[in-house]
Amino acid sequence: MFLVDWLYGILWMLGLGAKEAKILFLGLDNAGKTTLLHMLKDERLGQHQPTQHPTSEELMIGKIRFTAFDLGGHRMARRLWKDYYTKMDAVAYIVDAADRDRFLESKKELDALLSDEALVNVPFLVLGNKIDIPYAASEDELRYHLGLAGCTTGKGRVSYTGSSIRPVELFMCSVVRKMGYADGFRWLSQYIK
Repeated sequence: MFLVDWLYGILWMLGLGAKEAKILFLGLDNAGKTTLLHMLKDERLGQHQPTQHPTSEELMIGKIRFTAFDLGGHRMARRLWKDYYTKMDAVAYIVDAADRDRFLESKKELDALLSDEALVNVPFLVLGNKIDIPYAASEDELRYHLGLAGCTTGKGRVSYTGSSIRPVELFMCSVVRKMGYADGFRWLSQYIK
């Protein structure tokens, strides 16, 4: 491990190392945050217990080394979210696209995040997960229920340096089928400074 850290340090000093960033994985309980985190970390699918305490993992996505924080999504855990906003570079907000009964609750939490001053300059990747379930919402339906219709910035490159535009976009995915979320993280990575 020491040799890897040493080599990484040398590459970083030479300008060849990866960028470093901090990202929050947020969303209601049972949306797939922990499953996604483990899929990104070691490409393993597993059954996970509901997140009771904040956890963090180191991830390498493209040329960015992320410290990812999975804070849990049950009501008590959501009270702690604000404690982690400081110095975050990105937010991945995960929604269970098959749980229509909770769209309003998910919208309320997302609205609170998007309007929080501490996150005003942080790009948001919204992932509509579980599209492998036949009755999952379509992208247009989820965009409507989350109040994102006309509010997202597009799936291409959005220049927001010096402007009041914060990149926000919705990507549909299935973590268990390993589809869709890679496009979302590629989109998000272009905004990591």
